[in-house]
Amino acid sequence: MRRRKWAAVGLAGLAFAALAPAKRGLANAVWAINPARTQITFLIDAVGYPRTKGEFRDFKGDISVDFDHPGNSRVRFSVAAQSIDVGSSGFNDYLKTAAFLDAPRFPTIAFASTSVEKIDETHVAVVGDLTLLGVTKPLQVEVEVRRDPGGGKTRLGFTAHGAIDRLAFGLNSGYPAISRTIDLVVASEAAQQ
Repeated sequence: MRRRKWAAVGLAGLAFAALAPAKRGLANAVWAINPARTQITFLIDAVGYPRTKGEFRDFKGDISVDFDHPGNSRVRFSVAAQSIDVGSSGFNDYLKTAAFLDAPRFPTIAFASTSVEKIDETHVAVVGDLTLLGVTKPLQVEVEVRRDPGGGKTRLGFTAHGAIDRLAFGLNSGYPAISRTIDLVVASEAAQQ
């Protein structure tokens, strides 16, 4: 099984393209992510400390889905580095410094898709470019999609599980005591515009 990389919420937009049934008049449909039903959470391990869990609270993006030609679908997404939250204001402030996210210098973590490939009826592989700390690297993630999670026909739910090798982006502080792998889970719903 291929190693999954970190996914930003927008990755799921491409999943919609691969899994949603083709419908007349919905080529290049626009879907809006529901912020109230979205969580971008992460977990990281460190020697001698419990697993740290946190989330990013400020994000935006746009998703264009072509149901007839999934390869034409596009997603751009950005997360505000300043919005990191691990449940401690002091620790939050430390993670925003140059030792980790360097949020004043690199305020945005961004993703732009390059392709999508259907794996099966509920999973897709999404490929794109992730930019973190001013470094851009290609990544691939797998996204699980739930069609019509609310029972209607205009909503889609998704969950992306992935991992990022933080050293590849120059996020080296604390290594090897702090794990090089950051596990990420993105869960959300989107509504057709």
